[in-house]
Amino acid sequence: MLLPFFEWCEATALGLAVRESVWLFPAIEAVHLLGLCLLGGALLIVDLRMLGTGLTRTPIALLARQARPWLVAGVVTMMATGVLLFLSEAIKCYYSQAFWVKMTTLPAALIFTFAVRERVAARSHVAGAPVAATGALSIALWVIVAAAGRWIGFS
Repeated sequence: MLLPFFEWCEATALGLAVRESVWLFPAIEAVHLLGLCLLGGALLIVDLRMLGTGLTRTPIALLARQARPWLVAGVVTMMATGVLLFLSEAIKCYYSQAFWVKMTTLPAALIFTFAVRERVAARSHVAGAPVAATGALSIALWVIVAAAGRWIGFS
């Protein structure tokens, strides 16, 4: 049912350009990984603080506010480059179990991050059990997204 859509995606001019270029895929992949660094750093600095480790003198709400622009920049960078990478190998993605794990976990991680984690962080000045659980779940969701994304290259 979705295969025709994936075939169409791979046949687009962008998909073809990325796939046929010697340097375009690696360049986009490099920017994608830089986005991962932004996203991961912004997430970890707050999530680890929510777990009670690192920067313990800085209020969680302040740290989350300061990290948010980096988090958003990382998400935007990864989404933009991820679409280009997907277009270049959409049919491979269709048959990749890792791709489907990533695509089902990614919306959950995004919703959790922007709807739950940010609210908990904004109202928290010190780490406690609910705050720590929020940080731990955030880390777990994003590790699944990152690991599945990395595994796409091997499948």
